[in-house]
Amino acid sequence: MTRDDAESVLTEAGLADDGDFPLLEAAIACAIHDYPFRDAEPARTLANNAAERLAERISDESPDEALAETMASDLRLNGDLLNYDHPGNTDVIDVAERRRGLSATLAIFYLDAARRAGVKAQGVDFPGHFLLRVETSEGPVALDPFSQGRLVLPSELTRRALRAGLTPHVADRLDVLMAPVSDRQALVRLQNVLFSRAIRAQDFEGAERSALRRALLDPEDHRPWLDVAAAREKQGALAGALEALSRARSLDDPTEVHRRISVDRVRLQLN
Repeated sequence: MTRDDAESVLTEAGLADDGDFPLLEAAIACAIHDYPFRDAEPARTLANNAAERLAERISDESPDEALAETMASDLRLNGDLLNYDHPGNTDVIDVAERRRGLSATLAIFYLDAARRAGVKAQGVDFPGHFLLRVETSEGPVALDPFSQGRLVLPSELTRRALRAGLTPHVADRLDVLMAPVSDRQALVRLQNVLFSRAIRAQDFEGAERSALRRALLDPEDHRPWLDVAAAREKQGALAGALEALSRARSLDDPTEVHRRISVDRVRLQLN
């Protein structure tokens, strides 16, 4: 798959309804968009094995236990504690081979397996750390893919929220802390991580690619195009930055004034 092929997959995914969003294939396309011409079969094989094993476990175990045991014990998926900033930790193809990654990347395999095995699970965009919400007969529970899928108790969720800077009256509200996000938003979260890392490393080409993927995955959101424009401006690609700002401007949003200022700033540099 080429980079252009990956963009076509992401464009199609962006047009899909949330209920039909192709999470795994879109995540594979994101990985190949960064590093093209790779074999994605290891990721698909891992996903198939996970779905089959989870389907076997679910008849004898609770949904949360079956999911955690399948992914962490049977398939050995876990967080990369020793090399947290390793670039492969955000890439589903690399994660499938190394069995190590960030929580947001590991969650893609958890969510894909859950969908295919009939387990009700959703991502939770928890501050600083992506979690999973799994529905059980006793109510929803939180799992941490980074820590072998272990259960995160409500008291620990509150402690984590306070450490992340949330106010006490918010940190005590489990309905807020465990608010689910769509599969699309889960994948966008991962691209946000990549964008932030690329900006810190002054890898503006990488930042542009990750922002473009967000724009394709969520075509109604103007904000990714602003990030595309900023990354292009850092590279000196002012015409491309102006084009991205125009794309952002075409989307209905109350920050029109901010976009006009950005457009005018780039246009002045072109003159």
